[in-house]
Amino acid sequence: MNPKNTTQVPVPAHDFRVLLSPTPRGARLARLLAVEWMRTRELPYGTVEAAEHVVAELAANAATHGRVTGRSFRLGLLVHADALRIEVTDTRGADLPRQPGRGLLLVEALADRWGVEPGPVPRKTVWAEIDLPHL
Repeated sequence: MNPKNTTQVPVPAHDFRVLLSPTPRGARLARLLAVEWMRTRELPYGTVEAAEHVVAELAANAATHGRVTGRSFRLGLLVHADALRIEVTDTRGADLPRQPGRGLLLVEALADRWGVEPGPVPRKTVWAEIDLPHL
């Protein structure tokens, strides 16, 4: 990577974003990085466990169905006051999930909310939110 041609986009300290290769290895790395980040944030165990499965499913979908040669997918984790938001963005925006398959049924069961946001072209973002317990 040429450091002269890279642009760093500042990310708030409470958020996490990373670009990963659209491969099984990239999907696995997404899960591992997400778990480590959530543990350093000291999120409750039940939240981390559910989010781990959601990240695994969304990243696997991006690596399988959203794969475009030479283009990465992005994992984003954002903590709001009352929820953890998981975002996986790929570059196959025309292929929106129509009917939930096994993976998205699992996401639906574990997350409190989920959806798809198209754009900007050629991207789409599949997101899920898990409510945080009030302590």
